[in-house]
Amino acid sequence: MKILLHKIKEVVFAVAPVVLLVLMLHLTIAPLSNDLLLKFITGSALTILGLAIFLLGVDLSISPIGNIMGENLAKKNKMWIVIIGGFFLGFFISVAEPDLHIIAKQIDYFSNGFINNIMIIVVASIGIGLSFSYGLTRIVKNFSLKKTMLILYTIILLLAALSPNKLMGIAFDTSGATTGAMAVPFILALTLGIAKLNKNSTDSAKDSFGLVGIVSAGVIIIMLLVNISKGNFIPLENMGANESLSFFNIVKSITSEVVLALLPILLIFILFNKTSFKFEGRQLKIIQKGLLYTFIGMIFFLVGVNSGFLEVGREIGHTLANKNFTLILFLCFILGMTTILAEPAVYVLTKQIEEVTAGYIKRKFVIASLAIGVGLAIVLSIIKIKYQLDLWLFLLPGYGIAILLMLFTPNLFVGIAFDSGGVASGPMTATFILAFMHGVATATEGATVLSDGFGMIALVALVPIITLQILGIMFKLKSKKEGV
Repeated sequence: MKILLHKIKEVVFAVAPVVLLVLMLHLTIAPLSNDLLLKFITGSALTILGLAIFLLGVDLSISPIGNIMGENLAKKNKMWIVIIGGFFLGFFISVAEPDLHIIAKQIDYFSNGFINNIMIIVVASIGIGLSFSYGLTRIVKNFSLKKTMLILYTIILLLAALSPNKLMGIAFDTSGATTGAMAVPFILALTLGIAKLNKNSTDSAKDSFGLVGIVSAGVIIIMLLVNISKGNFIPLENMGANESLSFFNIVKSITSEVVLALLPILLIFILFNKTSFKFEGRQLKIIQKGLLYTFIGMIFFLVGVNSGFLEVGREIGHTLANKNFTLILFLCFILGMTTILAEPAVYVLTKQIEEVTAGYIKRKFVIASLAIGVGLAIVLSIIKIKYQLDLWLFLLPGYGIAILLMLFTPNLFVGIAFDSGGVASGPMTATFILAFMHGVATATEGATVLSDGFGMIALVALVPIITLQILGIMFKLKSKKEGV
């Protein structure tokens, strides 16, 4: 019970900035109807409780399962097992990622089902599986992370040049949503399990960084390929369906989705436990309890988000779109900074960074760099929507700078930077802030949600890659001065 209360406290800290901002705007320049306000308060309570239970479940089950699976894969000492096992584990953990379900439903909503949410989940999960499989191979074979990222982002930029500009945001945003509260702890735990047993690496723990960045890149590549293949056939006008499901129907629909999402993970665990893990007694009960918490928490969280959070985000964005532009930029910068401070996946990554570097790289420096980066990214997103600028105008110079910085950044910080870009877009970013952007897009003359409203997560993932590499260069210079 103590641990659950601690998790609730942690999540309240994450959600509180959004809730307080909404209430403040409701009382001043963006009043909500009583019905919508009630939905938001109820949704907030369910989101907080659900995310807390979910994260507790992940800590008790998903993370330890990931760690021991990584160790078992490495012990097999057979590359084909690592490759095939990596693909299926990456695929199924992505299917169970709450953030991916949220963004897939929003894309489905604004395209009136033309871009089906199930298709997005399956395609993105294939991208995760393939890139996860390669990422594990890289650790075992000790391939250069810098060369890997250079090749991946060269491919991304080439595909982006061929992809319809107006749909590029969907590909990058989907990628950002795949590395959320479920995927990141599992990926980091499994990678650390393999890295610990990697005899080819002289610094195996540090070798665990970079996989989240590789996974994110893999999803971008496969989603850009989808855009190229069918982009010209996707209508771009605002088409969000007006139907509003009852609370009961939302619960029913989401429960079915969660069962289907988590069932493969449960079956994989049962299979591995009989053949490899051999969890027994108290340890097995803890894992089972954790999986149950994950199931319940995911339902509560998704119901809370879908029953009020998204609708309120769109409504406030729509209301504020034609208000003072400087005020909107200021609010977005503050919102970006505060929400990133306690994103669950960011907490997991920064904690591991501090542990792996024995406290040399403090969490506070990484989090401060992320907060500034995400705040700037959300400001750029509003500017992009306001003036209907192509995402390409931000991504080309942005990734150009990121690739250039790799030449001067220590290897450890390259992995940390690309991982940070992947985890920066957590539950609050993928829900309220993205919905807010969609509201702004619907109220901005000449803008559409599919072409202009998406792309925010892309920028949220990009800017931290730059800011964290700059931090790495600063640490490098500091170390040289101190003679370390």
